[in-house]
Amino acid sequence: MSERFSVTYRVRADAGSIAARAQGIAVEQSVEMPLAAVDEPAVLTDIVGRVEDISDVGNGVFSVRIDLALDTVGDDPGQFLNMLFGNTSLHEDVVLRDCEIPPRFAPSGPATPALRERLGVSSRAFAGSALKPQGLPPERLAGLAERFALGGLDFIKDDHGLADQGFSPFSVRVPLIADAVARAAKATVHPTRYIPSLTGDLDQMRAQARLARDLGVDCMMVAPMISGFSATRALTREFPNIVFFAHPAMGGAARIAPELLIGKLFPSLGCGAVIYPVYGGRFGYSPETCREIRDNAKPALAVPAGGITLNRVPELLDFHGPDTMLLIGGNLLLARDRIAEESAAFVNAVASHRSASHGH
Repeated sequence: MSERFSVTYRVRADAGSIAARAQGIAVEQSVEMPLAAVDEPAVLTDIVGRVEDISDVGNGVFSVRIDLALDTVGDDPGQFLNMLFGNTSLHEDVVLRDCEIPPRFAPSGPATPALRERLGVSSRAFAGSALKPQGLPPERLAGLAERFALGGLDFIKDDHGLADQGFSPFSVRVPLIADAVARAAKATVHPTRYIPSLTGDLDQMRAQARLARDLGVDCMMVAPMISGFSATRALTREFPNIVFFAHPAMGGAARIAPELLIGKLFPSLGCGAVIYPVYGGRFGYSPETCREIRDNAKPALAVPAGGITLNRVPELLDFHGPDTMLLIGGNLLLARDRIAEESAAFVNAVASHRSASHGH
């Protein structure tokens, strides 16, 4: 008997049809053909998906748990995603809600302690911001990064819209920004980290990662839904000393619960930190969704973003806890000429909350 792993879907149906609908999903996600046409007994016993549980969650929606054969996955995270939701993602009545992560895709280890050691941040949350907008020349982005770093931020990342564009080529932009951040870090005596965004095909991302690594960069960002699951894991395996931040771009384009996609699947690719929309921000996630993403992502670092403001720092740190990086973008950029000062105020708000929460 082959090893199995379970997948949970939310399915819109009525009570009279849900059993047949669940069986249809089990077949679609395993052999995708009429079972009567399967003439190999081992396929019927070991490969065909099995409906293990159906429960009514209300409002015409059922939770359906199906067991699939681990042998169908191999060692490819792209094929794992295919087995989870490949054809069934084309059916509008189904949402991929949860799954077991097979041991072969388990996160490799906690990145948070490594980041704390690299930055000398023992217990407080991290503070970060993003370089934007796209369209600025490399020199302008480097100047912005330097002012952020002079404010004492822990992390400064490329906005995910920054790629290898004519107005700001990766090979020009990244050395300038890395140098600017290093120069500011020398002045502040705080080892601020720059997180460049890797884009393109796997060969291009490998070349970008090598260039950044050779500049001393040890954190990078990738968007797994754009770059691909298999390519993302290839990068994390090839560069084991780099902490990869997973960006959620395109994460809402399929009916996959963010608690699973961002919270479980992105860390399974080797990403040591996951960026996700914070509740009360621009994207409408609920506190419950954010909490489940945070909890599922462990031991990866939780990075809430998307509409954070300085006055929300105490509330968000109470909610997320210290093993978090708060990522403020546009609200720091509003400070314009006072970006360094506003960045310092943000860092101080994070640090003072730590002191208050520990009773000092």
